Amino acid sequence: MKKIEAIIRKTKFEDVKEALLQADIEWFSYYDVRGEGKMRQARIYRGVMYDTSCIERTLVSIVVRDKNVERTVQAVQQAAHTGEIGDGRIFVIPVENAVRIRTGEQGDIALYNAEQEK
Repeated sequence: MKKIEAIIRKTKFEDVKEALLQADIEWFSYYDVRGEGKMRQARIYRGVMYDTSCIERTLVSIVVRDKNVERTVQAVQQAAHTGEIGDGRIFVIPVENAVRIRTGEQGDIALYNAEQEK
């Protein structure tokens, strides 16, 4: 199992969500986050100068079985891509175990409904 965390532009979240659903990834969490980027510059909007060093992004967190890692990463990468600086990052992290609280099932089976596989 792997945990995939993607930090993406807020404006690309709906595209990423749709891409994940198309890739049959139906469960994920997301959070509004802020971070510090490498680029340091000020932007002027309507005569007011804004510091852009603090960047607002969305963090998408997904835990998938090993067989779904590549298609999940590809779905996020393609949907979040703009080609500009600040598109974000994707991290793939090993997950040692998962436990479904309701049934006590552990491992891969805790990530999906076995009844749907039949």
